Amino acid sequence: MWCAVGKNTVIGPYFFEENGVTVIVNSDRYLTMLNEFFIPQLRRKRIPLRNVWFQQDGATCHTSNATMTFLRQKFPGRLISRRGDVSWPPRSPDLSLCDFFLWGYLKERVYREKPRTLHELKEAISEEIQRIPRAMLGSVATSFIISRLDSCITADGRHMLDVNFRT
Repeated sequence: MWCAVGKNTVIGPYFFEENGVTVIVNSDRYLTMLNEFFIPQLRRKRIPLRNVWFQQDGATCHTSNATMTFLRQKFPGRLISRRGDVSWPPRSPDLSLCDFFLWGYLKERVYREKPRTLHELKEAISEEIQRIPRAMLGSVATSFIISRLDSCITADGRHMLDVNFRT
């Protein structure tokens, strides 16, 4: 599953599947998702590409030559990634809104209903994402900047002893 989180919206979820079967994410599948799902969703939500800073971790499928070429064309100077315009810090838990907020939030909300099938799980995830209030996203984004990014900058990118990282 893939999502993008901003201060006003969540794009996704996108489930990596082929013919109704879950598949491993590789470079081709990731690039297809970006091109056929993410970019059209930005347009549908009227979010100009020039306003987007695209952040991703250093997973191999995210940093393939084809993917990086595509992302550099779409987000020139605004790509936060391993080998991006802004380097993704190695071993950096909770330095994205998905890690800081979304995954834990969804886990807590979705599993409350104890989905029994993959279909029920996907439906619950999609429904919970739609229910996230826009104001909450703004508060989370502000909190993320203040509590995580400022701490990381203060620590000069080194380990932050005073920050509780959740898994």
